[in-house]
Amino acid sequence: MPTLVSSDQTPLHYRVIGDGPRSVLLVHGWMVSGAVFDELVEKLDTTGLRLVIPDLRGSGGSGAPASGYTLEQHARDVLAVADHSGLKRFTVVGHSMGGQLAQWVAAQEPSRVEGLVLLNTVPASGMQLPPEAVGLFRTSAGDREKQKTILGLACKQLSEAALERLLKDSGAVAPVSIQSSFDAWTGGGFEAKLASITAPTLVLATDDPFLPPAFLREKVVHLIRGARLAYLPGPGHYPQVERPAETAALLTSFLAGLGQQ
Repeated sequence: MPTLVSSDQTPLHYRVIGDGPRSVLLVHGWMVSGAVFDELVEKLDTTGLRLVIPDLRGSGGSGAPASGYTLEQHARDVLAVADHSGLKRFTVVGHSMGGQLAQWVAAQEPSRVEGLVLLNTVPASGMQLPPEAVGLFRTSAGDREKQKTILGLACKQLSEAALERLLKDSGAVAPVSIQSSFDAWTGGGFEAKLASITAPTLVLATDDPFLPPAFLREKVVHLIRGARLAYLPGPGHYPQVERPAETAALLTSFLAGLGQQ
């Protein structure tokens, strides 16, 4: 399991799966680690692919410093993993807050990002939540019942086994990450960067109660040149966990289409 040291000396852990010529960087979101992609990877035909899956600071096998949970620092960390793992040209797949980071990376390094896939992404502008949701989300660190409530609100087709896996993963995320990363992704504030994105972009929308298709079309798709929306009915906020086979099929189709660009 490779580990590197970030620009502020935080250990960053990542996994590499496959050794194909096409590289895919999978960026997870808030309250989880890179393990959130496990079900997707199981359903994905990795022939010809090299998957790189980091744990953001404060989660999984990475360090949990007292600071550095801004979107900019998270994006720097993701790019540091890309550099350390030898990714020269790659597709970046981001989920939720990880979708924000994927947008940042695609805007920052347009010559390196050949494709962009955004799964139920938070917009670059951030998003406002009701005060009661803010209180629940920001104070959920290490609290199984609060995190179970959050997942219950967000998901539509989560099996009991998958729920337990997510709760185990979420329970280990550092409190400083839960609080500070929440403030970062809700705040957003970098929509002006999106004009720099040149990669073909697919935005996946589901029956996510927080990020419905119409909202993603307005706040994400319309702001990225040439982006298109794919709607997967049924699942909620975690399609890669709730419906991994269908999500894998959409990703596989997108990657195959890149060869026709």
